[in-house]
Amino acid sequence: MTQSSMASQIPLIDDGKRETFGAQPLQRLTFFAFLQRYPIFILAFGPPIFRSSAVDVTKGILDVWSFFQVGLLAAVTFRAIRRLAAPQVVFIPRQVRPIFGLAFTLGLLFLASSIYSPSRLTTVAYSILYFSMMICVLEFVVDVYRHPLDWIQCLFFFRSIGLLLVALAVLVFPFKPSLIVSYSEQIGMRIGGGLIAPFPLIFPIGAIISAYAFLYSLEPRGRSLFYFLLCLAGTLMTRARGGEISLLLPLVILGFGWSKTSKRSAYLFVSGIMASALLTSLTFATVGVGRIWSLFNKGESAEGIKSASGRTDMWHFVIQYCMAHPQGMGYVAGFREHFKQYYVLGMQLDPTHIGNAHNVLMQLLADAGWLALAVYLTMFVKIVFLAWRNTSRKGLASTTSNIGACHAIRCSLLLLICCFVGGLDAADFNVPMRQPFYWQNIIIAIILGASATLAPAMRQGARLRENSSVVNL
Repeated sequence: MTQSSMASQIPLIDDGKRETFGAQPLQRLTFFAFLQRYPIFILAFGPPIFRSSAVDVTKGILDVWSFFQVGLLAAVTFRAIRRLAAPQVVFIPRQVRPIFGLAFTLGLLFLASSIYSPSRLTTVAYSILYFSMMICVLEFVVDVYRHPLDWIQCLFFFRSIGLLLVALAVLVFPFKPSLIVSYSEQIGMRIGGGLIAPFPLIFPIGAIISAYAFLYSLEPRGRSLFYFLLCLAGTLMTRARGGEISLLLPLVILGFGWSKTSKRSAYLFVSGIMASALLTSLTFATVGVGRIWSLFNKGESAEGIKSASGRTDMWHFVIQYCMAHPQGMGYVAGFREHFKQYYVLGMQLDPTHIGNAHNVLMQLLADAGWLALAVYLTMFVKIVFLAWRNTSRKGLASTTSNIGACHAIRCSLLLLICCFVGGLDAADFNVPMRQPFYWQNIIIAIILGASATLAPAMRQGARLRENSSVVNL
């Protein structure tokens, strides 16, 4: 019996005997073949939306782009369902089952919130879209567990998707600059990318992947340095504090982790910190503290800083409402409708033009109450713990697939932290049909899929350690 026929007849049950997957040769794919093989990454494109006017789903105001978004997600979901329904038994790796349980529980809470939602049809529709994305993530994890992919290549393709969106935004800019650039009296011109390419998310993620690849020599260092500098410059051009902070924190964590790999790395890291501190001091002395602070703060007043540009008023409203209504307001539609009736003193924006809470945690609280917030935080902690546990264990076989999976988990964990920090400033990470929602869930899929492929190697390493201890006795 050939190897391919044996692989097709492997039972999809958790029998604890699948230690051979880590030694399987990895198939390198072209970019288009990769998207065809793993269509969940097609969703990272968004798809790009060339829309200048706002839509309001709660009032049934839609456009052709809305149907295009739903159609793309539906096509990928139908393929995932068909592939999941093909085998007699769908195997979900043991390590990731609790996480999927929490993810689908959260979806049920969203769906249940339609009972008291001011727009039940909108809440049900968005809940279905949420479930569709979770099905795509589930199918990806099941697939890569049976047929592991090249995880390093996966990270680079993920970065390439973001850069392709940036290139598309650059091509659109001369014809329709309002889709790419926004302007406010306080901040001035901001290059955000709009619905074509969310620059405050794409550039930090590209910079993190490039920095990780540079430090661990996953690709030619000249290429990594070029992409890192490009993404760093793009992050600064967005003039978004959320994007800058979401890039800085993972880079600091990456530097600390890399410094532990060897003495030379530790010396270089400490030297880099000292050089950065010296350069920062010289910059402050030359330019001036006031000008630098004004540049970072985008010229905002002290009152604006204190209220996080008016966001604290929205968060106060959400907490106050949910103290009286612990079940929340209704997924997506609740905040949009209830906040329109809430007068906010001193806000510079019309409350009727605010569609979300501008914070993923507050948005979850508003969507389905305290229970949904607790489920989300528990799921996030479990994902971080799973990634940390899998990459810190000793005794993994040093095969190409295992090394690539470890790198993918570590890098994706930094990307997830980037999304979490960015989510403190925006709620798009929890709202379907928004590009950050797809990007965050694809990052989670990479962590879960790579962790699942490491499971056989960890069991094999544990058995080897047990056998060696018996021999020593």
